[in-house]
Amino acid sequence: MIQVHNLTRTYGPLKAVDNVSFAIKSGEIVGLLGHNGAGKTTIMKMITGFLEPTGGAIKVDQLEMATDRRAIQALIGYLPENCPLYPEMTVVGYLEYQAALHGVNRDRMGALLRDTLERTALTDKAGQTIGTLSRGYRQRVGVAQAILHRPRIVILDEPTNGLDPTQIQHMRSLIKELAREATLIISTHILQEVQAVCNRVIIIQHGRKALDASLAELGAGQRLLVTLDDQEEAAGWFRRLEGITRVDCLPAGNGYACFALSGERPARELAPMVAASVTRRGWNLYGLELESRNLEKIFSEINIAAGREQ
Repeated sequence: MIQVHNLTRTYGPLKAVDNVSFAIKSGEIVGLLGHNGAGKTTIMKMITGFLEPTGGAIKVDQLEMATDRRAIQALIGYLPENCPLYPEMTVVGYLEYQAALHGVNRDRMGALLRDTLERTALTDKAGQTIGTLSRGYRQRVGVAQAILHRPRIVILDEPTNGLDPTQIQHMRSLIKELAREATLIISTHILQEVQAVCNRVIIIQHGRKALDASLAELGAGQRLLVTLDDQEEAAGWFRRLEGITRVDCLPAGNGYACFALSGERPARELAPMVAASVTRRGWNLYGLELESRNLEKIFSEINIAAGREQ
């Protein structure tokens, strides 16, 4: 659906985006994750055709950005980080204006407006002037204009910015609903948002791609954590168990010993065998759990590695 090849954007001596490549399939929800200033927004602006790349190529649905920009933009719904709104217009008036810009037929406009207002929980605010809305409701208007024309690709830059906890939950539900009919790219620096709604993450670090993986793949590298009494021979004994390929000793303290086990099979499948073996050995088993390998830990590891390279 979307192919980005060696994408680069410079501002004088500064490389905001440095040779980034990735491909996104139809129906994916991809989180573009990184610190503020990492290059996420610049990448999104180039994919939507609002910013010219210094180098590289972008292809969307077999169309080349260099020659088919208008056709590509017709496929996309875009929420910029600071969505430009007209504060003197009513919510419904603004959405009608946006629908006209997207070439929505008048016969379809009424139904699309009603559905979009309902999906973004703006029905009660339809006649209200945008300038009188709270920041969270203005953000919803921005999302509404992005999805109004039923685009095949929806690109949202910081979609939960300014939303309260209840509004954030509603936005997550809307994103999952949109994924049934569109491909989504969501830019954020909030790890929990990616973890909650995305099935794939691309981490951008200093303008470069630091990671591109599905959340399922990231969880596949889990180790099995086993906590016992402080047994001197435990590490060597675990290494001799069938299917265990690596044993790491982790700090535990208070008379306990913790071991991280990796094997030829996933950690979840090793757990019953390890538990039974420990019981037969006559040792007390105080803990048996899968290692928590979430985005926060992975993001921290990438930051540490980047710091060493500098």
